[in-house]
Amino acid sequence: MPKNSAKRNFSGVTSAPRRPFEKERIDQELKLCGEYGLRAKKEIWRSQLVLAKTRASARKLLTLSEKDPKRIFEGEALIRRMRRWGLMAEDESKLDLVLSLTTQALLERRLQTKVFKNVNAKSVHHARVLIAQRHIRVGKQIVNSASFAVRPSSEKHIDFATTSPYGGGRPGRNARKRANKGGAEGGAEEEDEE
Repeated sequence: MPKNSAKRNFSGVTSAPRRPFEKERIDQELKLCGEYGLRAKKEIWRSQLVLAKTRASARKLLTLSEKDPKRIFEGEALIRRMRRWGLMAEDESKLDLVLSLTTQALLERRLQTKVFKNVNAKSVHHARVLIAQRHIRVGKQIVNSASFAVRPSSEKHIDFATTSPYGGGRPGRNARKRANKGGAEGGAEEEDEE
């Protein structure tokens, strides 16, 4: 078998906590899992790693002088990225504010949370099921990943898919079965009356 080590990506998308049995952290993670309807704590750890990498790059840029071209160029790019993902407001333009971002801010941008708050989902868990069963679209694209990061520009385009029974599409399997059963029984009753 040929070696492809040069092409392989060894970096992980999650980073488990250093102290696995810290009570305060475990309680806080469990509360976040319940509040945002997460499947596993790994989803929290994933967003914490993204946040940690973003904060690390911001800290590195803050060590440079304010006139440094690298700080100006990369700092503006980082702030622009945070604005695009809805993590910072349009009027916030300081690099220090990147350090104050929280895990909750990132979890608020998930499709699951947005479906629960904007679309007719009964709970965050129901929102997750709707997404997994391909009832939700963002724009014209059906999305079946609950962790999909929603930009503020596409937030107003979250709706039921046109193919979904909720969005005016073909009724589901059980609804069709009930309709056929009701139609067959109705026909039998009419024959008895004659």
